[in-house]
Amino acid sequence: MNRSGHVDRFAADRLPPKEEWPDLLFSLPELQYPERLNCAGRLLDRHIASGRADRRCLLAPGEVWSYRDLFCAANQIAHVLQDDFGVVPGNRVLLRAPNTPMLAACWFAVMKSGAIAVTSMPVYRAAELKAIVEKAQIRHALCDARLTADLHAAVAGLPGFSVLCFGGGSAQSLESRMREKPVMFQNVDTAAEDVAIIAFTSGTTGKPKATLHFHRDIMAICDTYGKRVLRAASDDLFTGSPPLAFTFGLGGILLFPLHAGAATLLLEKAQPQALLEAIERHRVSVLFTAPVAYRAMAEMLGRFDASSLRKCVSAGETLPLTTWGLWRRTTGLPIMDGIGSTEMLHIFIGSPDDRVKGGSTGEPVPGYEAQIHDDDGTALPSGEIGRLAVKGPTGCRYLDDDRQTGYVRNGWNYPGDAYRADDEGYFWYVARTDDMIIAAGYNISGPEVEEALLTHREVKECAVIAKPDKARSTNLIKAYVVLCDATVAGEAKGKELQEFVRARIAPFKAPREVEFVSEIPRTETGKVQRFKLRQRAAEE
Repeated sequence: MNRSGHVDRFAADRLPPKEEWPDLLFSLPELQYPERLNCAGRLLDRHIASGRADRRCLLAPGEVWSYRDLFCAANQIAHVLQDDFGVVPGNRVLLRAPNTPMLAACWFAVMKSGAIAVTSMPVYRAAELKAIVEKAQIRHALCDARLTADLHAAVAGLPGFSVLCFGGGSAQSLESRMREKPVMFQNVDTAAEDVAIIAFTSGTTGKPKATLHFHRDIMAICDTYGKRVLRAASDDLFTGSPPLAFTFGLGGILLFPLHAGAATLLLEKAQPQALLEAIERHRVSVLFTAPVAYRAMAEMLGRFDASSLRKCVSAGETLPLTTWGLWRRTTGLPIMDGIGSTEMLHIFIGSPDDRVKGGSTGEPVPGYEAQIHDDDGTALPSGEIGRLAVKGPTGCRYLDDDRQTGYVRNGWNYPGDAYRADDEGYFWYVARTDDMIIAAGYNISGPEVEEALLTHREVKECAVIAKPDKARSTNLIKAYVVLCDATVAGEAKGKELQEFVRARIAPFKAPREVEFVSEIPRTETGKVQRFKLRQRAAEE
């Protein structure tokens, strides 16, 4: 409880009704959490109490923060929030910055103060920020000074909205206020089921949704995937490309390294070449990024020393077997594929590196259960394609959204993916359920066609969708293709690619249309926005 005793119940009162929650499983001993829990104490403060304060924690170009540095900064920011801005438990605080040590410190400060962190993608513009602010009823923001213009435009006219900037050197900056604050702070005594973060989905299917996660959930992903699958060591150095606003990035390059007592390298710009340069310079050992980045990096590895890598994790988009094989041949390392979702907070299917099977997403993460269901929710036998269903210690809870009952049914979370499972308990991705193409009476997986196209040496990227064929009252398969050399694009190359696919998979799965484009629309996290391509095709 804060000193005033006041608590903001906005998020707590807008959780879905308990009967619409998924079943939650706490089968592992690590998941037996006390009723009162503040995740900042478990992830950060315990290292100070255990004598590890001087270990390196956060790295950035030109910066090295120890665990003590992060602890003190987070405490001072928590004082600023509580003392200067009157933030009380349950208030939402918008965090807006690239991946930097200051963003990490702000995130922990929000946890310590009992408030709720709403971290936004740095690329979001005013309209997107306004939608987040209105949905989550936010009135406080900590923002990198370089990113204030769109935020100020988004909140113009909102009474009582406070924006505190950092990194700009202003006399009124967050840093100047921090210097006046003590380096010790008494963490707010939050409940394990108090909301810690509101995470917005990345919008691959259109309108983003706001998901609510508790302090207990933050720890649960660390004690399941982080401990049982990733199995990092305290001397590891993490890095990756996903923003901390994306839960794949929050877990992979902030929560998991701190849970292991390791260090993490935060990069503001993490394109493939920048990642390789950082891996070589800093001797990174654990990497989190998207499939498209692994494919690009594999083609550059001859120019860089990546021998320090020992674990490579992929999520956010299906990992093509061609990319997995190319990385394995080039580095000797298997990519640890995984499927997670913002609704589930992090990865719930994915195998340890010594159990990876190329082409498979992997096995259910310890603590989670997964099945393949038909449309009625009945479990299907191995080998049959159906809807992926999952449950575990985390689960979908939307903020005041009637789409809750579409994601959760009969206690199971349905992430919206078509899968099959084999006799050994490995799960194999087929498609997003809305990416299954029904054409001429056949059910066709768009990603299967993409996989075939990607084996062509001239194809750099591609996306396959269903285009309405009004003349035949059906769909046709359309491929959008980015070539390594755009100058060879044309009708002849399109026909060549069609024949190439026909020679590798059933001919009826080959694209009827091939359109060459300069880029595939993606979210900042690397996911293909197929809904934009479907809209484009429908308008043709």
